[in-house]
Amino acid sequence: MASSSTEVAPVGLRREREVLTVALATGRHVVIEGPPGTGKSTLLRSIARENGRAVVFVEGNAELTPARLVGQFDPAQVLAEGYHPASFVDGPLLTAMREGGLLYLEELNRVPEETLNVLITVLAEGEIAVPRLGPVRAGPEFRLIAAMNPFDAIGTARVSQAIADRMCRVVLGYQDEPAEQDITRAVTGLNGQVVDLAVAMARATRTHRDVRMGSSVRGAIDMALVLTGLAELREEAVPARETGRDAAYAALSGRIRIADGVDRTPESVIDELLDALWPTDDPPPDGSGKAEGPPAPPAGFRPRSRPGRDRAGRTQGRAQLAAQHAAFADVSPEVGALDDAAFDALLARDPEGAAALLADLAVATDEGLRAAARQLAGRVFLRLGRVGPARARGTRRLAPVPRGDGDLDLDRTLDAWEPGAGRRPRAEDIVTRGWTASRRAVALAVDVSGSMQGQAVALAAVAAAGVVLAAGDGLVPAVVAFGTGVRVLQAHGVRRPPEELLSDLVALRGHGTTDLAAGLREAAGQLAGAAVDQRLVVLLSDCLHTAGDDPATALEGIDRLQVLVPLGGADAEAAAAALAGRRGGRAQTVRRLAEVGPALTRVLA
Repeated sequence: MASSSTEVAPVGLRREREVLTVALATGRHVVIEGPPGTGKSTLLRSIARENGRAVVFVEGNAELTPARLVGQFDPAQVLAEGYHPASFVDGPLLTAMREGGLLYLEELNRVPEETLNVLITVLAEGEIAVPRLGPVRAGPEFRLIAAMNPFDAIGTARVSQAIADRMCRVVLGYQDEPAEQDITRAVTGLNGQVVDLAVAMARATRTHRDVRMGSSVRGAIDMALVLTGLAELREEAVPARETGRDAAYAALSGRIRIADGVDRTPESVIDELLDALWPTDDPPPDGSGKAEGPPAPPAGFRPRSRPGRDRAGRTQGRAQLAAQHAAFADVSPEVGALDDAAFDALLARDPEGAAALLADLAVATDEGLRAAARQLAGRVFLRLGRVGPARARGTRRLAPVPRGDGDLDLDRTLDAWEPGAGRRPRAEDIVTRGWTASRRAVALAVDVSGSMQGQAVALAAVAAAGVVLAAGDGLVPAVVAFGTGVRVLQAHGVRRPPEELLSDLVALRGHGTTDLAAGLREAAGQLAGAAVDQRLVVLLSDCLHTAGDDPATALEGIDRLQVLVPLGGADAEAAAAALAGRRGGRAQTVRRLAEVGPALTRVLA
């Protein structure tokens, strides 16, 4: 059977190849951007091989420290002879600089900022000053080539402008279908329908409505090989559909990322694609095996009632909704109906209007319409919330740690060490440098009083989605809703399904009074037990309290208060600025969905 480890020359990519070749020839450093499987490393290896250039590879990750990139003195030689250039062990950066080779840094946006800062002088001046070693000048042929996947949100962060401004940028996209078929044939040694099916399946995952990120051509390669191998093992002259499904599950399910708010499995997406792309008339498999995902809800479907979650403070009739939203009749042509296609078209045409309409549909008097809108709301607002804050760097720093894990801090160890009879440092004498993190607990307090309707609710829901998504795998934020009373939608540290959380949020609507102090006290109470360095409350409100205590008396236990004011207004903006200033924060007005992301970036940075 063919192997997928074969070295293959790049297929296509003529323009990108020319740009990269000329950039390197003219002394430019380059970052190559593109999703996985678009040929970034293959392209670089090919150019290096043709030009006889040495390539030094570095895997970028969160544990890449400056010492591991630059190099360090050998501790044993320093103890025996002191600091001498001969005792310095070059890291990959100095190796490439001295040899005048190409330093290929993979996953640039996974590297900690403190490590990337080492490269600034190298990129600008072509040299680096290493403590106790002195300056090291790069050879004339030295170049830095970095690669990154800008679409991966897990474990990545923004690259600083200081780095980006010193590099050219080449963007690689997925190849067209014939090129991906050529790649799959070249790697696998296979041909015919197996290759065509595998490529078609991999490509279809990238455009499926429920998939955030689909498979690269590597999935097609694996599917072709596994499908052929299974057919041989099962002695099938022509692979059966069941065999095709097993191969597709194995090759593609782990490469598919389902969109946030979508309740289905990668296997159910693969089954749907197989139904459309399988080349024979074989009947579908019996369904035994992996989960197929939830069935489509029948007409008139209403989710089961959940005590305490279906109460809406105020509902709106169809006539009222039609008067407020010009597109209402298109989206809901009859009682109990919500036309998904019409809503998607409105969302593409007018995101602001669609979001405001959906927020009001979630409290419609029409029960069937209300249920459908709430089911849709979580998914839509999560999708809109993805344009929110990019993860900022700077929360982790290298610091000395006595007897800790990490890289040896030779200078601090020698400075503090008092040699004994054995002239060997004891375990308690060793000082290392490890990553330290500043931990922060976040609570989101959302005003759902009578002043919050339509567009204001939509802005609040998108902001809530942004806060929840920005937390990632870190500390789970608390989410508190307040009006006349207070309700905890998500307790701090207790994760709920995000789509369910947002559905509940848009369903809440108060009757007029705003007890802002009660909301702030509950938010502070949620964070009280967290073992963190900072307790941050993000408040979404016009800050015009009409009930309860003065909100300025409810700030105890809050280290920083940041306020987003939906839709603004002179009185609201003045009240919000005064309140935020009492806890070192700022007030920002958001009038459009596009303003929510930048505002949250500033708030959560």
